[in-house]
Amino acid sequence: MTKTSQKNRSSRIEFIDFTRGIVMIIMAWDHLAGFWGKYKGGKMLIGRASFPETFTWFMSRFITHYCAPTFIFIAGTVLAISTTRRLEKGQTQSQVTLRIIKRGVILILLQFFIVNGAWDKVGDYYSYLFGVIACIGACLILFSVIRRLNTAIILGISLYVILNHQFLGLNWMPDTIWWGHYLRTIIHEPNEVLWYPFTGRYPILPWIGVMGLGWVFGVYLAKNLEKEPSSLVQPLIAVGISSNIVWVLMRWINGYGNLRPRMDNTLWEWLWIQKYPPSQGFILLTLGGMCILFAFGIILCARYPTDAGLLGFVMTLGRTALFFYITHLWLYRFRLPGAPVSEYKLEFIPAIIAWLIGLPILWQLCIRYERLKKRYPNSVLQYI
Repeated sequence: MTKTSQKNRSSRIEFIDFTRGIVMIIMAWDHLAGFWGKYKGGKMLIGRASFPETFTWFMSRFITHYCAPTFIFIAGTVLAISTTRRLEKGQTQSQVTLRIIKRGVILILLQFFIVNGAWDKVGDYYSYLFGVIACIGACLILFSVIRRLNTAIILGISLYVILNHQFLGLNWMPDTIWWGHYLRTIIHEPNEVLWYPFTGRYPILPWIGVMGLGWVFGVYLAKNLEKEPSSLVQPLIAVGISSNIVWVLMRWINGYGNLRPRMDNTLWEWLWIQKYPPSQGFILLTLGGMCILFAFGIILCARYPTDAGLLGFVMTLGRTALFFYITHLWLYRFRLPGAPVSEYKLEFIPAIIAWLIGLPILWQLCIRYERLKKRYPNSVLQYI
């Protein structure tokens, strides 16, 4: 491989890491606010909402909506790129499949044995929580098989799932026994109370559709490594703006794609969209923003050093996203496992300060983890 192509390959990875780093930083705010914020609110669960006390808190919650879709989309993108590279290096399809399954299983185990412990807000309320990490793990296991399909078929299936998931009926599944409840939660019906303690926020459908779109994007990147990353800037911006325009039209019409209809014309109501499960409008808006962030990342990574300064800080978090995710929960939780939830809550400015104080601590931990991972490349750390 020529030096130029090596640079292009690196640049493509860099703009992905940049985007992932940005959403990790925003996500850290979301969870700090969830642990300690006084008026977070704004959560949409199957058409129901917890009312945010102030518009400031509402908007601080709204911007975090971009995190999960971007994280899951990029998981599909990185999977496609890494799969292509492993096959190019001579690994067999069976070896690649086994590796994907291993990582999926590890993610599910991390969810139940490490991540959920940080969420124990009410006793064992979250002990069976099927969260975003478990969702990604389950989708990876499914993609160990789905990936063998033609890319056009994967694109078609992904779009179909996203556009039609709300019409899926699971009434044929038993709802009087625990495993029926939990299966419905895992597949499509997120819940936090109805079927306690078998809870979940990130059902496989429609998120596997989002991962599928990420896979298709990753396949494109893997096949066009010789092209300058800058060639993607205009198409990404065009897709991002178009997605947001379609979202505005969808929200204005207030029909299909709005699992939570708009009640009036206030900005508050326009932006109060459903995340659990994500409406089509939610996916349009957030993935559109992600495309614009991709383009911004390409521009920044081409103009400035990516191993120093603020950009280097963001890149480090992006390269160690899963470690950051696990670590930030326990840092911002700021209490031992099983310890009761503090009744003390922070106003907006103190919450922002607490979030900012935690970021450099997490950055240093991520630097050390990255060094450890490089020192032991064949250990279980390769899956985290």
